[in-house]
Amino acid sequence: MVMTDPIADFLTRIRNANQANHSVVEAPASNIKKGIAEILKHEGFVKNVEVIEDDKQGIIRIFLKYGQNGEKVITGLKRISKPGLRVYTKREDVPKVLNGLGIAIISTSEGLLTDREARQKILAEKLLLTFGNIKIQSL
Repeated sequence: MVMTDPIADFLTRIRNANQANHSVVEAPASNIKKGIAEILKHEGFVKNVEVIEDDKQGIIRIFLKYGQNGEKVITGLKRISKPGLRVYTKREDVPKVLNGLGIAIISTSEGLLTDREARQKILAEKLLLTFGNIKIQSL
């Protein structure tokens, strides 16, 4: 079966595991998924990220993070730019997610960046998505 939007599948796996209070979620690996996962780790939305090599493309394992009372750290996750509807943005139009409490992930010529990094570097290209505390966007 051919997958038309592997990033949306990746985000859905994270969203579903988070809703079910799972501690770990696995998905087929790719460079863009690894980049998204590393940003989530760096920004504190997930505990850890592992890439397991296999004979094919590898598997990315994400360890989800919850608060002291079991509250979800990732409260929203939304794909903005999709294969059928690409969304591009200028630096001054990069959205602030939850007034700066969330993040937008943007695909630029320098790779994947958060909205804050893109504003600092005066770059902004394709908005991938946003997370409730995170927003992610892709080229």
